[in-house]
Parts: sequence; structure tokens; C-alpha cells
Amino acid sequence: MDTPLREPTYLILTALAREPMHGYAIIGEVAALSDGRLSLRPGTLYGALDRLTDAGLVELDREETVDGRLRRYYRLSPSGASILAAETERLRRNVEAATARLRAHKTQALTPRTAGGLA
Repeated sequence: MDTPLREPTYLILTALAREPMHGYAIIGEVAALSDGRLSLRPGTLYGALDRLTDAGLVELDREETVDGRLRRYYRLSPSGASILAAETERLRRNVEAATARLRAHKTQALTPRTAGGLA
């Protein structure tokens, strides 16, 4: 799996980090995690789940029949947990670097400047 992870992939793995879920629960959890910014369609989600399963990051947990329809539950694999942890650490370091630079920028903006060396 390529890194950095695309945001939908990152959020799908994050959703599954807590517990196994079926597709529509994952869609809801991704929407909640993204504060409504990301809305996955079922076809997009199931395509992503197939790719993540093929990559060994997600595993089929179980299947059950609900109202005559098959419901598949997926779980984060150990490899998926490792990739998620590494990506989370990468993002954390990026946030720390950006935060430090923004603080420095703000401090510079507040410092009075002299024009042409004249006070």
C-alpha cells in the first residue's frame, strides 16, 4: 500500500481500529471522523475495502444475514494497524512542524520593523 495514505483510506482504517464494522457503519464512522467533510458512497467504500483486503490491511471478520441480506463485517489486520500507526505518526510530525512554523510566523508578524534602518 502506498504511503502517504489518501484521506478516505486513512479514515476507513481509523474507523476499523476500534472494532469490526459492516459497510454502512464504516460510512457513518468516516463521516463522523471527518466532521461531515467526507461522505463515502457504497460503491467507493466497497472498492476501497476490496483493495485494503487484497493489500492485507483489512480482514473479513464475519458475515451474517440481516433481513435476508448478507452483511459483512471487516476488521483492521495487524498489518493495517501498523500502517495506520506509522501514518498517524507521520501526520503528527507534520502538524508539529507546521505549528512551530506558524508560531514563528506569528511572532515575526508582531515584531515591529524599522524602515531602512531609521527608527
